[in-house]
Amino acid sequence: MPWFVLYTKSRNEKKVATLLTDRNIKAYCPLIEVVKQWSDRKKKVSEPVFKSYVFVFLEDYKSEANTVLTTPGAVRFLWWLGQPGIVRDEEIEVIKSFLIMYKDAKISADIKKGTSVRINEGPLKEKTGEVIQVKGDKVYLKLDSLGISMIAKVQAQILTHNRDK
Repeated sequence: MPWFVLYTKSRNEKKVATLLTDRNIKAYCPLIEVVKQWSDRKKKVSEPVFKSYVFVFLEDYKSEANTVLTTPGAVRFLWWLGQPGIVRDEEIEVIKSFLIMYKDAKISADIKKGTSVRINEGPLKEKTGEVIQVKGDKVYLKLDSLGISMIAKVQAQILTHNRDK
């Protein structure tokens, strides 16, 4: 039985995973402990490893997908080559083992200068562009829409590699 990748609203990963579990749907939101600094204190918090993604185990995608998508905070399933994207059970186990063995690991998207990416949220949703600069979690893109070049600064977590190029 495969796991499917559910795209969620920003910062709704843990909530969606909990709501799905409450609906008797097996969901996995990999978490990592990080230390957050506030002006008056430091605190350890659990953050999702994959921003805006939750893995959902479904026995029958066609009959169960609607229940998942009606969960508050759920947006859509990821698709690959016209089919819902599937993650094998072994891959989920590797993620779990990795996070147990390497508690201080940092996971980052591999977004580098020159990479072709697709924007997944906001007013530029579904547009593609080329990365011209990366600064922290901000990415500067060159967008060749309408025959002109525009530069846009977007959050790294709303980008995916453009497989069409």
